[in-house]
Order: sequence, then structure tokens, then C-alpha cells
Amino acid sequence: MTVVSVSMPEELLERIDDFADDHGYTGRSEVVREAARNLLGEFEDRQLEDRKLIGVVTVLFSYETSTVEERMMGLRHEYEGLVTSNVHNHVGDHYCMELFILEGSLESISEFVGRVRATKDTLTVDYSVIPVDGFTPLSHG
Repeated sequence: MTVVSVSMPEELLERIDDFADDHGYTGRSEVVREAARNLLGEFEDRQLEDRKLIGVVTVLFSYETSTVEERMMGLRHEYEGLVTSNVHNHVGDHYCMELFILEGSLESISEFVGRVRATKDTLTVDYSVIPVDGFTPLSHG
């Protein structure tokens, strides 16, 4: 197996180690491998291909230590054909939440979620998608 070096904040590494201990993993590598498989598999759901979808993306970040809000607005404008609605809300004393409602293809939603996840300083990014032509819930969050 190939060894890969990954940079991450110490607090995230501690959370991974705690998760591994709490859930019976052999170590952090096993947790990271499973997380990578899950992330890569999220948009490979064949039953969603070639269908028009509704997507909901929720982003949580601290407004005190980042420019995430500005970057979210940039993405909102860049993907104006995909984003049908956007809500900004304050959560607690130090956090903001961006909620995006999307309508489009699996490929375009996947690209948007990838861009959001690549944004530095986001605390969480969660999403779900459902087909417009058949409202069977399919959650991937």
C-alpha cells in the first residue's frame, strides 16, 4: 500500500484519532481510507445520472476567522444557473450558515459541492439530493 502524507489541522487529526478509538478502527489511516471511499462514492449513484435533481447544500463556518462568506457569494454568482435560492443565517455567537438550494444535473451539483468543500475554513459541508421527477429521498450527507 502506498503511503501518503496529508496536511491537516491538529484538531482535525485529534478528532480522527478519537473517532478511530471510539469506533474500533485500527488507526487513523483506516478512518481516512473509509472517508475517502465514501466521498468518492457520493456522486457515483447510477440511479441519479441523467436526471434533473434538487440539491440542498449547508455550509457552516466561523465569521470571525475567515472570508468564507465572501467566497460563498462568489460561488453563488458563478453558479447562478444552478443555485435557485441562497439563505445566510447566523448560528450562535460566532458562526454563520449558508444554505444553497440547487436545481440541475448530478454532474453540476457534484462540481458545486466540490468547490464548496474546497473552500478553506469551512467547518462543515453537508448536502442531499432528490430527483425532481420522483421524490424518493436519497440522502448523502
